[in-house]
Amino acid sequence: MKYLTSTEISKIWGVSERSVRNYCASGRVVGAYLKGKTWMIPENVIKPKRQNRHSNKMPSLLDVLLREKEHSVKGGIYHKLQIELTYNSNHIEGSKLTHDETRYIYETKTIGLENKSVKIDDIIETVNHFRCVDLSIESAKRRLSESFIKQLHLVLKTGTSDSRESWFKVGDYKLLANEVGGMETTDPKQVKTEMKKLLDDYNQKDFHSFEEIVEFHVNFERIHPFQDGNGRVGRLIAFKECLKNNIVPFIILDSKKEFYYRGLKNWNQERGWLIDTCLDGQDIVKTYLDYFGIQYK
Repeated sequence: MKYLTSTEISKIWGVSERSVRNYCASGRVVGAYLKGKTWMIPENVIKPKRQNRHSNKMPSLLDVLLREKEHSVKGGIYHKLQIELTYNSNHIEGSKLTHDETRYIYETKTIGLENKSVKIDDIIETVNHFRCVDLSIESAKRRLSESFIKQLHLVLKTGTSDSRESWFKVGDYKLLANEVGGMETTDPKQVKTEMKKLLDDYNQKDFHSFEEIVEFHVNFERIHPFQDGNGRVGRLIAFKECLKNNIVPFIILDSKKEFYYRGLKNWNQERGWLIDTCLDGQDIVKTYLDYFGIQYK
């Protein structure tokens, strides 16, 4: 297939080059891809229909995140969520990096520590988690699958000290039994079967409610399919699924982790505890959206 540049396509379509780039950046040109900083566009692609400027349809949070990620926008909602998701999720799991240190790593791609020592794994997993957030945004519209979940784990744990252990399977299910919060989890021999059942049941529907996404998270954490990293992978899955279903995602603050663990442990007896904790985390994200002027349902 022959590809043309945005300059060449603009002459064929009779529009400005900027309009062509905007069409591509918003995902409206089938088959277009970036080569460096140049859009490569299939020569026979059909020009997208012009959108009504007065349309009441508002862009979703996912639309905004994809656009800001594509154009490397600094200081927007994409930037904000990267830092807040990564800092809080890692801190829940014991990371000692501060919020400012997490932000510094994201913004400068360097490490700024003063009179302090931290685990190398904390730094590696912070950088890896930024990539996992990107993967969750890029894959948001796709059906949830084992391969995607394993890919999240692979990205999160690659390069860590765990990844060098023979018994630790990066990007694959656990070999050794483990616990979460003092609770037993699925036997390693049954993980593949239980994960397949969980995903088959979940994927019977194309769209899900907030409570259904939270319920999937509970069931995923109870299986605890990986040797380590289950909490972060599980919360990333919930983030992806909220974006897919046009639901404002939630961030479990490190300061609320005791309520979060209580809700997971007592889900069968009282669902409201975890739902309320997740709704509280959703309210946090809504304050970000209000600040940036992003509408939501």
